[in-house]
Amino acid sequence: MFLESLTSWLPCAGHLDGMMNFLRVPFVLLLTGVLGLAGCSVHQPQSLYQLDSGEPGQPKQSAGVAVLLGPVSVADYLQRETFLQRQPDGSLTASTDGRWAGSLSSDINQLLLRQLAWKLDSQRVVMAPAAANFSPDVQVVLSITRLDSGVHQPAVLDAQWRLLDRRGIVRDSKLIHLEERHAGSSAAQVKAQGILLQRLADQLSVAVKPVASQPLVAEQPKKTAQPAKTRTDQDKPKIPMASPIRTDLEVFRF
Repeated sequence: MFLESLTSWLPCAGHLDGMMNFLRVPFVLLLTGVLGLAGCSVHQPQSLYQLDSGEPGQPKQSAGVAVLLGPVSVADYLQRETFLQRQPDGSLTASTDGRWAGSLSSDINQLLLRQLAWKLDSQRVVMAPAAANFSPDVQVVLSITRLDSGVHQPAVLDAQWRLLDRRGIVRDSKLIHLEERHAGSSAAQVKAQGILLQRLADQLSVAVKPVASQPLVAEQPKKTAQPAKTRTDQDKPKIPMASPIRTDLEVFRF
């Protein structure tokens, strides 16, 4: 009886061991897949990008035109480290393979500052706010409302500038729209955006020169108010005196 029971149990044990081996294989594969995905997510490289400022030269004139650059306002959606991608439908998505290396606003300011100083050949180009004793010939107030691109979308820059003279009077104002084609990669897009800002600085330098050379407009002296004249009897209109009407006609009776 014992041998028969043992004989009948042994196949069941083998069968159970086979089932365990069968279940163990999918578990090992699943664990390997999870670890593989975790390794990819940890070790996947992410590029950091900065705007390309080109190759601006060093300005030589220490007594060149004095320019106050700023305030420079940048659209809210650009106030982040995420490198955004413009889609064909106009939407924006975050890039998966790169981000900005720091503040995009600071990169824009420094690029425009160096480009303007080089193109105007002046060491007196400063960012706002400036020192109290700095008296600019021209102040550039700039607003950048768009700066982005996509794999299949060109780099686009929308901005507006206002140029103020020494007295703070607006002498020039302009809305601009610039586009630059690229090869499609993230690095090519960043380079195209930098080229757009260089083109903006070029247009600004051309617009600044005539405003800086304008002489100060002298204030016209205000006319002093004359005291009101008091009317006298001589100023009153003279009314002619009525004179009697004479008739020299004689009356005859018959």
